[in-house]
Amino acid sequence: MVRVYGPAMSLDASGTLAETITFTKWKGRNVLRQRVIPANPKTGPQVGIRAMMKFLAQFWTTLTAGNKATWETRAKLTNIAPFNAFTSYNLKRWRSFKGPTKVDPAIDTAEGGAAPTTTPTGGIRQISLSIADGAQAPGWGWFIYRSIVTGFTPGYDNCVAAIPRVGTPTIFVDSPLEADDYYYRIGGFGIDGKKGTLEVERTAAST
Repeated sequence: MVRVYGPAMSLDASGTLAETITFTKWKGRNVLRQRVIPANPKTGPQVGIRAMMKFLAQFWTTLTAGNKATWETRAKLTNIAPFNAFTSYNLKRWRSFKGPTKVDPAIDTAEGGAAPTTTPTGGIRQISLSIADGAQAPGWGWFIYRSIVTGFTPGYDNCVAAIPRVGTPTIFVDSPLEADDYYYRIGGFGIDGKKGTLEVERTAAST
């Protein structure tokens, strides 16, 4: 970052020149820096962690007062908010490929659900998944695992979404997608960390 005087033959300047250098201000001074395009990597593990973080952030507010109270002790140990205790604990579990829990600690006894029956329908840059309950519905939600190769092994690094069960069927639209064949396996999870039985592989094509 270089301080400049009379940038671009003017008293002030802002913006990018030739997609190479950027004029801006720093602490009220005109400065010049190299243009940097922020990276947005989408590796498997990063997508899986983002999917879980999105789910946790959405559902913290839906937890009961009793659920939230169980996170207060863990939060006080490290002087953080209960919400942060909830997300950090569950993300740590997820990296070990364990399900999320509404209560602390996870006891892994609630119903994770039987294998569902999913009907995938391909479309333009998307695939719609209609997820029908199996013999036993999951207590909380569904994990959506996806690959472009058949015979894959589900893991947190190929989980593209964690979604709540909102009835049968639960509809999830996977997009945007490149034109290709996609393979899915879906399994449920309960309210205290227990994962359900995975469905057999399903496939559809995005155009």
